[in-house]
Amino acid sequence: MSRSDNEAVSVRVLDREYTVGVSAGERESLTAAAQLLDTQMREIRGANRMAAVDRIAVLAALNLAHELQLLRDERTRGDREIGDTLSELHRRLDALIDTPR
Repeated sequence: MSRSDNEAVSVRVLDREYTVGVSAGERESLTAAAQLLDTQMREIRGANRMAAVDRIAVLAALNLAHELQLLRDERTRGDREIGDTLSELHRRLDALIDTPR
C-alpha cells in the first residue's frame, strides 16, 4: 500500500490530538484503539494531574502489552489442547482401523 492510499485520521489521547495515516478499512479500529489508550491513560493518571505524560503512556502501554500477552498465552494453550485432542482421536482411529474384524 502506498502512502497515497492512506487517509489522515485525528484522534485525541489524554486531551492531545494526534493525526495518523491509515487505510480506510483501518479507521474504525484505530479510533477504537485510541479510545482504549485514552481510557487506560486516564485511569493511570487518576486524580494526579501532575503525573508526567510519558510515564503515564509507558504504564498504559505496559498494561495493554500485558493483556495482549495473556491473550496470546491463552490462545497457545488452546491450540495445544486442540492438537492433543486431535492426536488422541488419530490414535483411536488408527487403533480401530488396525483391529481385525
